[in-house]
Amino acid sequence: MRMVDLIAKKRDGKELTTEEINFFIGGYTKGEIPDYQVSAMGMAIFFKDMTDRERADLTMAMVNSGETIDLSAIEGIKVDKHSTGGVGDTTTLVLAPLVAALDIPVAKMSGRGLGHTGGTIDKLESIEGFHVEISKDEFVNLVNKHKIAVIGQTGNLTPADKKLYALRDVTATVDSIPLIASSIMSKKIAAGSDAIVLDVKTGAGAFMKTVEDARELAHAMVSIGNNVGRKTMAVISDMSQPLGVAIGNSLEVQEAIDTLRGEGPKDLEELCLALGRQMVFLANKAESLEEAEEKLKEVMRNGKALEKFKEFIANQGGDASVVDNPEKLPQAKYKIDLPALEDGMVAELVADEIGTAAMLLGAGRATKESEIDLAVGLMLNKKIGDTVKKGDSLVTIHANRENVDDVKEKLYANIRISDHAEAPVLVHDIVTE
Repeated sequence: MRMVDLIAKKRDGKELTTEEINFFIGGYTKGEIPDYQVSAMGMAIFFKDMTDRERADLTMAMVNSGETIDLSAIEGIKVDKHSTGGVGDTTTLVLAPLVAALDIPVAKMSGRGLGHTGGTIDKLESIEGFHVEISKDEFVNLVNKHKIAVIGQTGNLTPADKKLYALRDVTATVDSIPLIASSIMSKKIAAGSDAIVLDVKTGAGAFMKTVEDARELAHAMVSIGNNVGRKTMAVISDMSQPLGVAIGNSLEVQEAIDTLRGEGPKDLEELCLALGRQMVFLANKAESLEEAEEKLKEVMRNGKALEKFKEFIANQGGDASVVDNPEKLPQAKYKIDLPALEDGMVAELVADEIGTAAMLLGAGRATKESEIDLAVGLMLNKKIGDTVKKGDSLVTIHANRENVDDVKEKLYANIRISDHAEAPVLVHDIVTE
């Protein structure tokens, strides 16, 4: 078998066999097939696409290129959630304890963030003492006993994906649906869950800018999951403006606590319920999505979800008293309001640019080596569709430096006030096949 023949085959729009896909991924992972040939294959896939079967085979070839996590020692159906990213996306912090409060095992493998704010682990490390450096046995025991634990990502999951991702970045093949879908799904499948719920974002702050593109990606990932034996569903959700009101690590922990109390931003609660009900349904803990949602609302009302969050924090060395005393979370030195310059309605909050403003404060990483300031960030006082008067605070800037003119300039450039505006639809579609 020769790589040049496979490139020609895909270039001509023909279907690659399972053996051919395994040959190409295996050879590339071992360094036997050079970058320039894989670049050519990536471009051929970009233009000629792949069938559902090819996409599933590509995903499994990447899964089998490295370690896989065996969660079989954990009792029950393990359901994982994956978001394609966004600004102010606090859903994991809310969903993990919310779903675990219904006796559903949440064995979460999370990473650190590169971008606007930290990843789930960075956010949780805003809580003094919290750590994810636990052994595999301890991780399994915590999930079996308490239904929830978070561990850092292992180094050798899907090495083929890491190599391909770096190559796609420099060969203009990043936005290829089969390559994006197999990249995301390979990591989720290697992480060992039985079922997967996907939150596919669309809008200015998302990779997929249109609902049509997001729907195409969601269908591709759901199809891969179901084809390789993982029950998979997806929600297409809006990221034209930041989710919730907090952008920043400790600020998002506070927002998660408020949401588990039933006192959080309405859009964040709505999305958590939309994703959570699918997790509950796939875990066979409800006969319908409506019943699943009612069960989630009940554990928010009766305080079980919040108690589960406290238990989870304490089990991983964190100070659980922050739940009742959020002032113990890292606090910024300065709180500076951004006043509206005119009367009207908020018509636009450009999500990714507002995320960049939070990163300028130190809330995120511009490079892997960047240090995160867990205390800083932004609190949105107005969202799209809200009425404002000149002088009203649009955003409260939480900073550890007095001069934030660069942040204010970035915010003003990306918040538009108009005579008329309507709040965007939050959940655009549900994809189940």
